[in-house]
Formats: sequence, C-alpha cells, structure tokens
Amino acid sequence: MSFRLVRCGSCETVYAAEAPSAEALAHAYRQAGYDSAEEARFAARAYAEALAPHLRPEHRGGTALEIGAGSGIFLRDLQRLGFAEVIGVEPSHAAAEAAPADIRPHLRIGVFEPGDHAPGSLSLVCCFQTLEHVTDPRALTRAAFDLLRPGGLVAFVTHDYRAPINRLLGRRSPIIDIEHMQLFCPASLDRLLGEAGFADIAIRGIRNRYPLRYWLRLLPLPGPLKPIALATAEALGLGGRGAALDVGNLLSVARKPG
Repeated sequence: MSFRLVRCGSCETVYAAEAPSAEALAHAYRQAGYDSAEEARFAARAYAEALAPHLRPEHRGGTALEIGAGSGIFLRDLQRLGFAEVIGVEPSHAAAEAAPADIRPHLRIGVFEPGDHAPGSLSLVCCFQTLEHVTDPRALTRAAFDLLRPGGLVAFVTHDYRAPINRLLGRRSPIIDIEHMQLFCPASLDRLLGEAGFADIAIRGIRNRYPLRYWLRLLPLPGPLKPIALATAEALGLGGRGAALDVGNLLSVARKPG
C-alpha cells in the first residue's frame, strides 16, 4: 500500500518515485471521507503544548494559517494561544463539514494557494502531518517564507523515517502509506527549511497522545489478532483512554529573519 519509495542521496528525503499528479491528488482529497474527529482533538492538544513555548507576544497578536486543517479543531487552540485571526485550508469537503459551527467561518475548502494571502501578512504558518501528502514540499515551504512577516514562524509536524521505531518496523511501519508522497528525517527538514531562508531552526521529537484504540489500529498485528485486541480494549473500557507515546514524530519550528 505505497508507491515505490527512493531516498535522495543529497537531501536524504524519501519520496515516491512515481507519484500521482497534483490534480489527481487534489481530486482524491476533495473526495476523501473523514472519520478521525476523536484523534484530531487529541492531536491538536499535543501540538498546541509543543508549539506554545516557541511563541512570543508579537506572534500571538497576528494571523495564523494552518495548511491541512481537517475539521479545524487546532484553530481553536490557536485562538486560545492568542492569535487575533486564524485561517485553515482543507481540501476535504467531508472534513470541513465536520467542523464545529464556530470554526467553519475560518475554514477555506481547497488546496493551499499562496496567492490567496498577502505576502508578509502572517505571523504563523503551520502544517501538521500534511507535508508528507503534498506534491512539492519545497514550494510550500518557500511560499510560507514569503507569506510570513519578519520574525514570523513556520511549524511542521512530520514523521521521522529514521526514528528507531520506524527503522525497526521497516515496511510494516504505518508511515509507509500510499498517501505519503515523501518522508522526512531531521537532516532533510533542516535542509528544507534552511534553503527556504529560515533561521533559528529547531527540530525535536514529540510525544503524541491518542486513544488506545487508535494505537491498536496502527499496530502491525496479524489479521485475526487486531480485532481481538480492539474488542478487548473496548470491553474493558480502555479504548478511549489516552496514551502518550513517542512514535517517531518531529516538530520543526523556524523563524523568518527580520
């Protein structure tokens, strides 16, 4: 369930050698269903906690843009963090329709188009577990640089294909997925952000907190064992209990020089 993946010997990015076109991807995501509301709430909380220490007063009073916003749950966290305006871009109609009523006015359905925003108008551009899905991550990163005002921040959350758990699982890792056009590691992210012009690049691992049922669905268990494990967790009342694990995800934050 993945395209043929190759690794660049120069920038160390792993990418799909025969990826579909941008038009095909946009169509697929427009038609995609949405069934991850519970996981999105857990993820938003974890990302807000990880991002908060990087924010300064001058960031909080500005405009924040989230690329790949899903149902917009993280936009609420951005409001709580003090941003005066929040904007989410999401291609999936189903995801946008699942947004709470107070968040829907802040969501724009479609793919990210840099021309929709004035250069130098944003304080924060964030893209969480979405950079793997886009056709041109370098173009997205450079567009984020242009849209940010001096001193503004970009924040990515991505998988780390070099993380011990992913190296151990190999092709059985959940990050080997047909939706992923590329996979990153600290070296490739540092190069991506540096070549776009960003400074003060900070890349570190983060722990994700999700319901136990989510982790069980990702486990590479033999066919008959997975439904048994899920049913047992639900019968014991543990399926919805949160568990924080380090599964090889990275938070990258960088600043536009000013």
